Formats: sequence, C-alpha cells, structure tokens
Amino acid sequence: MNEKEKNVKTETAMILREISINLIDPFPNHPYKVIDDEKLDELTESIKAQGVLTPCLVRPMKEGRYELISGHRRVRACKKLYMETVPCYVRELSKEESIILMVESNFQRAELLPSEKAFAYKMRLDAMKLLVSRMRENQKKGRNFKGEPVEPQIEKAREHLINSYGLSEEYAGKLGDADSRRHDHKDVVVLAHQEKVGPLGPRGRVRDGVAAETGESSRQIHRYIRLTELIPELLQLVDVGLIGMRPAVELSYLGQKQKDIYVVLDREQLTPTHAQTIRMRKLFDEGKLTNEAIEEILLEEKPNQIEHISIRMDRIKDYLPKDLPKARREEHIIEALRFYLAKAKE
Repeated sequence: MNEKEKNVKTETAMILREISINLIDPFPNHPYKVIDDEKLDELTESIKAQGVLTPCLVRPMKEGRYELISGHRRVRACKKLYMETVPCYVRELSKEESIILMVESNFQRAELLPSEKAFAYKMRLDAMKLLVSRMRENQKKGRNFKGEPVEPQIEKAREHLINSYGLSEEYAGKLGDADSRRHDHKDVVVLAHQEKVGPLGPRGRVRDGVAAETGESSRQIHRYIRLTELIPELLQLVDVGLIGMRPAVELSYLGQKQKDIYVVLDREQLTPTHAQTIRMRKLFDEGKLTNEAIEEILLEEKPNQIEHISIRMDRIKDYLPKDLPKARREEHIIEALRFYLAKAKE
C-alpha cells in the first residue's frame, strides 16, 4: 500500500457529523485540565463569532454515545454558549489508539503543566506497550494487525519506545511476553535505571528520537513520567514552580515519606534543592530517612539564603589599617563591631 492509498484509507475511516453535546463523554482520566480562564473565554468568543472551525475527534461507544478524544476545550466552550451540537470526526479506534491520539493532539500546547505532561506521557507509554502486546498475540496466531503484516509494525513500535522513552532494547524486545505482562508494574524501575545511566543504544550512543515530535528528549520524558509517582500535594508544588523538575524526580522515589516531607515544606514554607533531595533519597535507600533526618536536611540554611552586606571600600578605607591584608578585612570589621558593642554597654 503506497502513501496515497494509506491517506485515503485514513480519511475514509473518519466521518464528519454534527453530534449532540449530551451524547459526548469526556475521555477517561483525561490528563489535560480544562480551566475556565481568559484563553477559554477567547475560544468561546471565537466560536460564537465563527463557529467551530476545527471539528472535534470522537470514537463511537455503546448505546449511541461517543468518547471525546480531541476537543475538550472546544466542547466546554460550546457548552458555555448553550450549543446543542458540535461538529466531530467519528473514527473507529481501540482504547490504546485513542489514548495515543488524545495525548498527541495536545503535544504542542505551550502552556501545559508538568502534571499534565507527566500523566499524558505515562498514558501514552502504557497504551504503546498494550498495542505491542496485541500485535504479538496476532503474530502468534498467524494473523495480520489492522490488515497489515505484524512484524514491521512491532519493530516500528519498539523502536519508537526505545527512541522516545529511553526504554532499553532488552526490555522493549520482551514487550508482549507473558513474563513482561506479569512484571509490567515494575516499568517505573526500568525508567529509573535509565535516569541514572542514560538511554543508550547498542553502540553506546544516546538515542533521542522524540525531539522532532514533542521537542523533548527521552531523558526529559521519563523524568516527566516519574512525576506520576509524586503525591498530589508535591505535584501541585511542581505545577506552581515551587519545586524544580530534578528535585521532584528525586522525591518521586521516596514512597510514603513524601507525606512527611510535604508537612515540613508546607509548615516552614520551604523549597527543597536538588542536593537536599539527593541526600534524602540516599538515606531512604539505606532505610535511614527518619522524620528527624528530613527536618535536619530541609531546615539547614542554604547558601542563597544567607544575607550579605555590601559596603563600598571608599567609605571604610580610612578606618582600616593600611597594611591589613584583604583576606582579614571582614574579621577586622567584626572585631571592631564587637568592641563597639562592648563599649556601648558600659
């Protein structure tokens, strides 16, 4: 099948319809937040003036209902305008295919929150793995997948997982095996390993095939995926910019201790540094991360929190000995202040 025939097949698989908004259900666990903000108001005004210029994408479900894949903000805007229907492309898709399309349709939104990217990338990764498993089942039964030979599709999907998500070639090669499915919940551990050593190809080259698609490296993508292991309170701090990405990744490995860490951060209004989170993770791995250790690390004075006083040299040079070494100036001034304070108390 040539490229033109593929495009025709894709186009004929989608039907444009006006669908009642009441029959459209949001995508389950939709990772992207729909907020009634200024941008949604602008979209609403645009639809009011010009109509829906880009149809939504839905897939048919049971009992005449539809699942929304792309267009949650458009549907929200239409509801605000009390519109009864919305134009939609209807396309037959599996659950895994719809997840992949749903995530990809929002990849280029510049205003995405870290938590949105985190759960979107995780959902897409899980969907890709399930697709490979379904392909493998068809392969074992001697069937095609989606009307085409299975092996090239499996190879393409595995290569994508290696390049885009930094999964090891060994792990990607086992996807779809019974043993792989039994241990699938440990995939976070696989990603954690890649976080330490980097996603390396067979000749030790760092692979990075997702940049053209999302503008982010595989290393950055699996950092985002690690954020899904944070408790909601810490993830919220990441979203508002109070915790950076690298400290957040370290915190994601600390299990239930995250709750104790959040209590200290919230009570003292602190922001953890990357160095502090590395130390806490090391203690956690050693089974030594007590509440006392958490407080000791987080309450220590950081270099950027130490207040400095700057005094112009031309204002104090007449009060300093001419032969005083530069390295001794600070201590000399402190000694002079101590002497002054002692005299003031007499």
